[in-house]
Amino acid sequence: MNIMPIIKSAETELKAIYEDLHIHPEIGFEETRTSAIVAAKLESYGVDEVHTGIGKTGVVGLIHGKTRGNRRVGLRADMDALPIDEISGIDFSSKTPNKMHACGHDGHTTMLLGAAKHLAQTREFDGTAVLIFQPAEEGLGGARKMIEEGLFQNFPCDEIFGMHNSPNGRPGTFDICKGVAMAGASFFDIKIRGQGSHAAMPQQSKDTIVIASTLVSQLQSIVSRNVAPLDSCVLSVTTIHAGTAYNVVPEAGHIAGTVRYFKDEVCNLVENRMQAMCNGIASAYEIEIDFQMRNVFDVLVNDDLLSDAYLAAAEDILGPENVSHISVPATGSEDFSDMLRVVPGAYCRVGHTGTIGLHNPAFVLGQEILPIGASIMARVVEKRLPLS
Repeated sequence: MNIMPIIKSAETELKAIYEDLHIHPEIGFEETRTSAIVAAKLESYGVDEVHTGIGKTGVVGLIHGKTRGNRRVGLRADMDALPIDEISGIDFSSKTPNKMHACGHDGHTTMLLGAAKHLAQTREFDGTAVLIFQPAEEGLGGARKMIEEGLFQNFPCDEIFGMHNSPNGRPGTFDICKGVAMAGASFFDIKIRGQGSHAAMPQQSKDTIVIASTLVSQLQSIVSRNVAPLDSCVLSVTTIHAGTAYNVVPEAGHIAGTVRYFKDEVCNLVENRMQAMCNGIASAYEIEIDFQMRNVFDVLVNDDLLSDAYLAAAEDILGPENVSHISVPATGSEDFSDMLRVVPGAYCRVGHTGTIGLHNPAFVLGQEILPIGASIMARVVEKRLPLS
């Protein structure tokens, strides 16, 4: 393993940054403390320009190489935590109730800071490294917010690279999936307006709970009976709310959930079928059903050539035996996909110790990943912006 010397020497500092961010998690668009730490660190490293407040709490840093070529390579890390109570038991657990870095974004932020330190001190490249610290990745549209506020107009990138930790128990490994790599996602809300009654006289009601139960069952048939078997799709109902008392048939109910897909046309098919089912059940039960579905994440598509470039950078750090390009597409979603719709790039996963899954209250990031991820990020800039 070839950890870059500057990053290796900064390993204690990186662990301290990571643990501090983990103790003080902030959820989407509230990352004021985190972004202030990021900006201060970038300035202390000698980053040429540090811009804050992009996408509300986002930060962008620019590092110019030894020669000022016209090409620019972007590196992106997300900063937000999740609304989860931590039960990991580690010494530096979250001190904020119902907030936890259960997805490793504190590690992503730390790794990009490590790459920044190396790049600012060495500048062994021709062009500009664009360091993007993004807020609100967890379903709140942080990438879209930064793009809407002129991210790539003000800080243009020729290509861009993102990274995620993988709790696979295989530290020092690098995986990438060329082409379609992660699912798109839409969230849906279904509001049912029936007719309430005394529970002892249900004949006077239009029972929202019975109707909601029927609808949930019918929705599950869409993937199995409308989506082609070779087109992967997931439809999950994740919340049902109705009723307030033992002896009252409720007037209203709310169903919500998510659809994950790899083709936009599949998502459109599912949305149309969901709307048709809502309309049909509303007609059958003579009630009102309001159906709304909104896109939250685009399908993430890795550029083939830039995936190869990322693999080459990872091989320099980890060795070819620890690098794989045969990772399969994931049904999870990632809003780095929105950036990839504007700028070509690639998104990878780096393994670490521990096998408790992401978004789990007991999740623990293996800190050995910090210098590894930082080195790969720095190396891809140097390889994509070579000095003459």
